[in-house]
Amino acid sequence: MTAPRELTVPTDKEGARLDAFVGEALGLSRARVKRLFEDGAVRVGGRGAKKGQTVRSGERVTVALEEESPTPLAEPGAPLVVLHEDAHLLVVDKPAGRPSHPLRPGELGTVANAVLAHYPECADASEDPREAGLCHRLDVETSGALLVARSRPVWERLRQAFSAREVDKRYWALVTGPLADEGEVDLPLRHHPRHADRVEPALDSAGQPGREALSRFRALARSGEYTLVEVQILTGVLHQVRAHLAAIGAPIVGDALYGGREEPGLGRFFLHARSLGFTHPVTEGRLTVESPLPEELARVLEAHSLSSGRGTG
Repeated sequence: MTAPRELTVPTDKEGARLDAFVGEALGLSRARVKRLFEDGAVRVGGRGAKKGQTVRSGERVTVALEEESPTPLAEPGAPLVVLHEDAHLLVVDKPAGRPSHPLRPGELGTVANAVLAHYPECADASEDPREAGLCHRLDVETSGALLVARSRPVWERLRQAFSAREVDKRYWALVTGPLADEGEVDLPLRHHPRHADRVEPALDSAGQPGREALSRFRALARSGEYTLVEVQILTGVLHQVRAHLAAIGAPIVGDALYGGREEPGLGRFFLHARSLGFTHPVTEGRLTVESPLPEELARVLEAHSLSSGRGTG
């Protein structure tokens, strides 16, 4: 059954590529968005549209979308490393290369599929059934700590905490280039108008506004041109850590999309969600959960004679 979806372009999406806007607004994979344009299923102002065109604030976008069940499948036997577990929530360790949750019906191999196999009650925890209780997401190639609710009330309280900037999210990244010992990056980000899979600084606030994005960083260790840096993000914009570090001249090692230096033998970029700190929504105690640095990233540090000084877990 085809269900037309009506979208209105908000002010902060002015200048975004149409395909990127549709994909983000509807939570669709790039492959599915591509098929929609090939089938002529996307129209702007009642007229056929091209995926590469940019959108304007207030425009009406109509998408003829085939209805599909969004509930992810449990994947028995899927690996799942649990960093913290109690009766109300989980913190799980996401490996690089595994998406956070499915984007299409029947998709397997995501963290959400593994969560449902071990904790089936999470299927009803989040507003979007695809998320299986996940309270936030990480990029496919980013590893580390993911917070999962086991009931809807807990999910709602944790989502409120994220929105209120009450969750302490810290990442470790290996970068090259000049970098101060510590600092703050207060730089709005927007979807790149010509590259649907990346974001860029929104410097032209008059015509191309972006989403507020605020990061704080401090260097943990240095060796030659390489710096291991901890980044705390106070907002949650797509690719925020990657784009902010690149914008200040210190791109992440292995992150070719944002100009990072290639690292032989590393099949991912060096970005790890090291820790989550938050107030437990039921016990009201403060909880901080750390994710050990994966072996492939620890080997890179060793190769460059780097140590965090706090252990790599």
